[in-house]
Amino acid sequence: MVRKTTSKSYSVALVIVMVIYVAFSSVFDRQLFRSLSFSQGTLQQRWESRRTKQNPKVMAASAKITCDRSHTSYDLCSINGSCILNPKTGTLTLMDRTLTTSAPLVEKIRPYPRKSENWIMPRIRELKLTSGPSDLTRSCDITHDSPAIVFSAGGYTGSIYHDFIDGFIPLFITANSVYPDRDFILVVVNPKEWWMPKYIDILGTFSKHKTILLDKENASITHCFTSATVGLISHGPMTIDPTQIPNSKSLVDFHNLLDKALNPNLSIIKINKPRLILVRRYGNIGRVILNEEEIREMLEDVGFEVITFRPSKTTSLREAYKLIKSSHGMIGVHGAALTQLLFLRPGSVLVQIVPVGLGWVSKTCFETPAKAMKLDYTEYRVNVEESSLIEKYSRDDLVLKDPIAYRGMDWNVTKMKVYLKDQDVRLDVNRFRKHMNEAYKKAKSFMDLNG
Repeated sequence: MVRKTTSKSYSVALVIVMVIYVAFSSVFDRQLFRSLSFSQGTLQQRWESRRTKQNPKVMAASAKITCDRSHTSYDLCSINGSCILNPKTGTLTLMDRTLTTSAPLVEKIRPYPRKSENWIMPRIRELKLTSGPSDLTRSCDITHDSPAIVFSAGGYTGSIYHDFIDGFIPLFITANSVYPDRDFILVVVNPKEWWMPKYIDILGTFSKHKTILLDKENASITHCFTSATVGLISHGPMTIDPTQIPNSKSLVDFHNLLDKALNPNLSIIKINKPRLILVRRYGNIGRVILNEEEIREMLEDVGFEVITFRPSKTTSLREAYKLIKSSHGMIGVHGAALTQLLFLRPGSVLVQIVPVGLGWVSKTCFETPAKAMKLDYTEYRVNVEESSLIEKYSRDDLVLKDPIAYRGMDWNVTKMKVYLKDQDVRLDVNRFRKHMNEAYKKAKSFMDLNG
């Protein structure tokens, strides 16, 4: 018996320089950086939209399967007609009435916005898009009256940074570009067991329908959709470009979606001191604050109510959101946990502590998104004396004297390990206090205005 659900009626290219936090950091601290250029000794980053020389592949006018492969970071395919999904074979078939007079169309796609990264894309399940006779509707176990967005939750999923920059932010862009103000159904490839329980609240805000997981448990159930979009649009790392979206959505709008998903009824209780979230790094992962207790005491002496936040795999997203949303600022050493700047209220303070050799990364990963989120962003640049690298290298070594020259264009595993894994920081309390006095004034002003 057919069951039916009803409903309402990198374009950014990243020219590769490999900077991966997979081998050297915890699962929450893996990152990729690329598109680098050198100009008069200054490392510059270019995340502007690029296209490959290949033109978008457009089918014959009578066909209804199209694929745009012109972007270096993602492919995007569309089935503009009724189609059937076979989870077991990973095939989406357009039900084509003209098939008797034309050859079936066949396209293949791995729906993950990292297509230029040959070391990760083979882990993404390949889907086949083809056409078949229109009487295939008889094969539908479940018929939906809505289109589908199909994407992968594989790849680097497991780092909160990648969960958002390769998953939910591109999903937000795609939904608002392809189906603005329309209902749709989410179909997820490569789901991990923990992924759905952790992000069910966010997924429920994108779509009122139950998310379809292409896993072993659901392999025998076929689905029919009114149409389908396969793949996700990316504007770059933690970036939403309002000028590229029909309804001009921004990163602030994405924050509002998170607010709706994770804490729709959160009330801010007035307190006497601005609340500061101190994001703690711990263990043998690198970039740990070695004198954290001393720093905490200084922050309290400055006037903050300091709450230490130690995120882990089991941290509840809802509880993390509630804690950070109710604060007036957040501070932490550069790392994936700062992705949760997305939980801060626009106007609050973000302080990023930038270790030696990581200035070029800090801007792209968190400074630019923080400003797009309308946060009051500031950073503290660690000097050589505050870095543990001073115990391993002489001051005249390029590692400390000129990190850009040391890295060169060959940003390899050994060089990554030096700055990301081997480096901890011992902050100069008096020097850091001067920065935090200014941050306190901003956080206090925000508290007085917004509670």
